[in-house]
Amino acid sequence: MNNLYPLKFIPICKEKIWGGNKLKELLNKEYPGLPNCGESWEISGVQNDISVVSNGFLKGNSLEELIEVYMGDLVGEKAYEKFGTEFPLLVKFIDANDNLSIQVHPNDELSMERHDAFGKTEMWCVVQADPGSKLISGFNRKIDKEGYLKYFKNGQLEEILNYEEVKEGDVFFMPAGRVHAIGKGIVVAEIQQTSDVTYRIYDFNRVDDHGNPRELHTDLAVDAIDYQYETNYRTDYLPVKDQSIKLVDCQYFTTNILQLTTSVERDFAGLDTFVIYCCLEGKCNLAWEDQVMEVGKGDSVLVPAQINNFVLSVINGGAAKLLEVYIK
Repeated sequence: MNNLYPLKFIPICKEKIWGGNKLKELLNKEYPGLPNCGESWEISGVQNDISVVSNGFLKGNSLEELIEVYMGDLVGEKAYEKFGTEFPLLVKFIDANDNLSIQVHPNDELSMERHDAFGKTEMWCVVQADPGSKLISGFNRKIDKEGYLKYFKNGQLEEILNYEEVKEGDVFFMPAGRVHAIGKGIVVAEIQQTSDVTYRIYDFNRVDDHGNPRELHTDLAVDAIDYQYETNYRTDYLPVKDQSIKLVDCQYFTTNILQLTTSVERDFAGLDTFVIYCCLEGKCNLAWEDQVMEVGKGDSVLVPAQINNFVLSVINGGAAKLLEVYIK
């Protein structure tokens, strides 16, 4: 059997009522036939949307097929034992040309009970934001279920939500249960559990192409919401050049940011995990054994668990900014 190598995949581009064209302009995505694109699913194990390899001798094979063949060599032994052939993470780029619906995701327990699926904890890293753009994360005051329902039924939901003005590089962690929404003018990279379970709470009275109001999940959402109030919903971090700086470390994934200006060796021998790199700026080389792959802006690469030592280096004195994602 041929050795595994870093894998790129064909992006799964999705038209959305709120989508635009920044994924093409900023991240080099192509979506012929779509007037706009709201999401590019970079690496997905979601049924009916499973990623297909775009490079090397495994080109044309699906991610699920590869896990079936390579098992722990691809995803790590612990991940294979827990998830089988289902890849545990979904990696996306999202372009909000208009406000997304206000929504919430159930946790594992509730999602299993209702949908026989995993819950959805996620994180966002802002790739680009128009001046003054805002997103919603959590509540702006202490509140309980009864208080929430009072505001909701009176049409005053937006009064109790926490709005955050954002800029490039801002990071937000969205544990399952946190009410949230990406606002108009924002592009994010999103790392999440493999789940597509979303409860839409409010959608600004929008209608679809046929003039029908979009479906809301009011009753389902009430019991999924975590009413905990936080004083700071933003993930604070201090970037350091050529060091992998931790952004989010939760039971579902760890995400770091790496601002590359030279060469950096990465050694994951002690973790037994795949590693994903999402290139947000610039380009770099990824070198393993005696091979090299170029990773450019907008690229997402899955480094198999079998390859636990490799080098990332800039090209021709340039620079690159990468998200580094793995599970423990």
